[in-house]
Amino acid sequence: MTKEYFDLLNENGERIGKTKLRSEVHRDGDWHKAVHIWIINNKGDILLQRRCATKDSNPNMLDISSAGHLSAGDDSLTGAIRELKEELNLDVNKEDLEYIKTLKRSSKYTETFINNEFDDLYILRTDKKLEDMEYQKEEISEIMYVPYKEFKKMVQNKQPDLLGHDEEFEILFNLFDNEYDK
Repeated sequence: MTKEYFDLLNENGERIGKTKLRSEVHRDGDWHKAVHIWIINNKGDILLQRRCATKDSNPNMLDISSAGHLSAGDDSLTGAIRELKEELNLDVNKEDLEYIKTLKRSSKYTETFINNEFDDLYILRTDKKLEDMEYQKEEISEIMYVPYKEFKKMVQNKQPDLLGHDEEFEILFNLFDNEYDK
């Protein structure tokens, strides 16, 4: 397996000109960048992935359609396009992705796994069906489309196997309620 390096950021999300191994970044709690891409189809169904059992954080949990860290030197859009290809075998262009905002978050999974990151949030609207996608078995155990209203109930009921991305959920609701929750 190739070693994964991240660009280090300061607390304002600016690159500081240093890179570090992924494992060391998480061990030391360094700030770094990630992308979160929420996929919604033409019917208003949200794509969720179930993280595989061997993930080092949140195994077997339902999560964002596609997400991942930026490799050293990557810009956000390049990273988002790469993650969609790696995780779901989707080929998209930069214009297909709608940038929403950057979120700053910090979480501590264990004493040696601290995740301090800036997440660039994107929306991908697509007509791709599940059978048009091939998910990465090392990362994901299943993918599913969930009708928007059902997804909203999952969030409101704090479904135990759905990872809580409360700030992102609120953004999605603000974006999609008028369109899909009538």
